[in-house]
Amino acid sequence: MSRNNFDFSIPVLGDAKISSPIKMSKVKGDSFAAYVNDNEYVLFDINTHMGESGIELHSSEVLQVAGPREMIYFNPAHVHVAITTCGGLCPGLNNVIRALVRCFWYSYGVRRISGIQFGYRGLMPESSYAPVPLDPDVVDDIQMKGGSIFGAARGSGDRVSDIVDSLERMNVNILIAVGGDGTLRGADEIGDEIKKRGLKIGVIGIPKTIDNDLSFIQRSFGFDTAVSMAVQVVRGAHAEAHDSINGIGLVKVMGRESGYIAAHTALAMSDVNFCLIPEDPFDLHGKNGLLTHLKKRILSRNHAVILIAEGAGQHLVDELDEKDASGNKRFVDIGVFLRDTIIKYFKEENVETNMKYIDPSYIIRSAPANPNDSIYCSRLGAHAVHAAMGGKTQTLISLVNNKFVHIPIRVAVSARNMVNTEGSLWRDVLENTRQPVLMRNQ
Repeated sequence: MSRNNFDFSIPVLGDAKISSPIKMSKVKGDSFAAYVNDNEYVLFDINTHMGESGIELHSSEVLQVAGPREMIYFNPAHVHVAITTCGGLCPGLNNVIRALVRCFWYSYGVRRISGIQFGYRGLMPESSYAPVPLDPDVVDDIQMKGGSIFGAARGSGDRVSDIVDSLERMNVNILIAVGGDGTLRGADEIGDEIKKRGLKIGVIGIPKTIDNDLSFIQRSFGFDTAVSMAVQVVRGAHAEAHDSINGIGLVKVMGRESGYIAAHTALAMSDVNFCLIPEDPFDLHGKNGLLTHLKKRILSRNHAVILIAEGAGQHLVDELDEKDASGNKRFVDIGVFLRDTIIKYFKEENVETNMKYIDPSYIIRSAPANPNDSIYCSRLGAHAVHAAMGGKTQTLISLVNNKFVHIPIRVAVSARNMVNTEGSLWRDVLENTRQPVLMRNQ
């Protein structure tokens, strides 16, 4: 284990003994793109202090650089690839699928590529959803559309034995799982079962979480698109609030446990007056509660815009004793609760207000990726192919310190990425919204 308590060693199926069909340079500095080798690394933690002496690092403490290798593990002519998209929709899923198919097909000459319908459920023995044969013609223009061409669904990721049985029956050599925390945990357990059976099936993950809440992931795909679209919604909410008598625009965005979409949207739009995220609990009532500060804002400026992440304020409502198909706890709709509470409060205060509540969540999730996300998805997909053909397994592709790297899935799902309320991002949000640093009664 490394001194950071994370072991970044990458599991492999075996020695790579087959020459890659990709022709690249074997040396650096000859004006041609060169192969990447397994001894190229980048630092995870780049922070330092003056006066620190050099530290010798073990390979388990640094991140292996992603990219095409000179020697690969699989013979492309023998490979059958299965690709599945799990969980909820997210901008960029089709872009990732397209990149995967094109790289497998054109760069390596792989001709058997199957799309597994509706996530892991498509691999269940009772499934009626047939695999979708994929080739460059099938994925030619899918990047222009939102969603996933073979659908996405939650659930069945815990039926590991059934999934590996299906992979064996289908003679799959590589499974590419595109999904979030639950999907990737399932992928790692699938890898464990494959290892237990002595099979040579590679499992590669591509992190998909629109909330940007996976650790060791600098930025998850779809996040940039989500912020761009949320900005447009906030702009509309501000217009509605500003042009009404004591108008209040309330916008709910995604973010179950991490408020990154809300925080970045608030920074992009200076019209947000209150940004509420799960990491910073707030009180409703009392002299330092949200309602008191909102009333002051309305009486002084005659309008206000509130941006709330879906996981914020859950401590204010009765918990639901329910879980979704992925095992995630179901949340109370905090947007509806807050809307009704604000309307009731101002009626009791005899202050006329006009409330406009907007929840654009499903519109954002199903949107096509914007150019930034499209580029990112293309590169994630290509690097996932290179890792898979090189024999890596139980590994995901990530961007860390602006470098594409391999990260063991087990490490990536070991912790949740959350907004640091003592960090610079939240500090800048507070400066932009000018809301109180704390809205809690001490």
